[in-house]
Amino acid sequence: MTRQTIAITLLLAAASASSSAAQTVWPTKGWPTATPQSVGLNAKVLDSLDSEIASGRYGNVDRMLVIRHGRVAFDKKYTHNYDSVYADSVHVKGALNAHDETGPYNYYNAWWHPYYRRGDLHTLQSVTKTVTSVIIGVAVTRGEFPSLDTPVLSFFDVAKVANVDDRKRKMTIRHLLTMTSGIDWNENLPYADPRNTAIGLEESDDWVKYTIDRPMSEDPGTRWNYNSGASALLAYVFRKATKMDVEEYGARYLFAPLGIDRWFWKRSPTGLADTEGGLYLEARDLAKIWYLFLRNGLWDGRQVVSPDWVKASVAPAMAVAPAPNAPKYGLKWWLYPDPRDGTKFIWGGSGFGGQVPMTFPQDDMVVVFNGWNILPGRPGLPRGQVTARLVGAIVGS
Repeated sequence: MTRQTIAITLLLAAASASSSAAQTVWPTKGWPTATPQSVGLNAKVLDSLDSEIASGRYGNVDRMLVIRHGRVAFDKKYTHNYDSVYADSVHVKGALNAHDETGPYNYYNAWWHPYYRRGDLHTLQSVTKTVTSVIIGVAVTRGEFPSLDTPVLSFFDVAKVANVDDRKRKMTIRHLLTMTSGIDWNENLPYADPRNTAIGLEESDDWVKYTIDRPMSEDPGTRWNYNSGASALLAYVFRKATKMDVEEYGARYLFAPLGIDRWFWKRSPTGLADTEGGLYLEARDLAKIWYLFLRNGLWDGRQVVSPDWVKASVAPAMAVAPAPNAPKYGLKWWLYPDPRDGTKFIWGGSGFGGQVPMTFPQDDMVVVFNGWNILPGRPGLPRGQVTARLVGAIVGS
């Protein structure tokens, strides 16, 4: 192929992409498809990623889905025999199955993980936190949820809460959403390590009590500290505030408008929805939620969540680490610096095992990766490198 031919091809792809971008697509009943070239993407870059994933370079990746201008441009599934992959671990007690050998909290059990009952609904793990935040945003938009500055203890009988002090009294819903609760919590260890506080949470009989009773380590709002218990508290707070279960509310006012009619949501021992990691969705349905934010909360003429909530969700509330290029964190949204301009962000979710949905707001693009790499020291998807390559694949607006 001559240079002139290549130039003409790229110009045609860019023109087609511009035409596609001008027409908003609402995939309520399903995503339309397109070739990568027709939406301004370099197919060779996507094919090279596909080849590397299929070769096992990144361990157990289950899905790679790329959507641009509202059209599926690339969608590949990768099959793994998880009964075999984790055969050595499924019946051996450890931090990831200590209290639930045959149930949904044995993370090696292929009946439950990574697919719900071996179907096509994939565990989202901590991406559930982001979806929970979106549901709260829907309730805020509808005027059915209180101010984020409401103290968390206002939803409890304080006389029954342990370790209450002035710091705990100052803890608000916003602090739960931004991972700045101030609760003493160590989730920086691998999840296979029983010293990880989140493992203690899931082994407890009452996740809300386990979390709210813990002592405070600092004033709320002073430091970002990843805390799954804070997200588990949101299921309780939501029920108290709205008199509805967060799953039912999400089903009515978020999933239904987007055309999401299949999901599974695990429950904690007390019956509350597991808002720290219990939701399962098919990848194309998960992509709809990220696309909703790309469209500023609007869905086919209906404002599902307000533009103000979208803006607040993806505004950097805290830095995850002191490094200048470290991710920032919004209202349960991970904000990754755009490799082309560090002042702009790619809006993401992050879930144990390799759940990585991302919105590229500068490029009208949504990408979803699913995986199940759950043992420490094993290969995984290098999100930063993959993000840079996806950005490099964009050849048209």
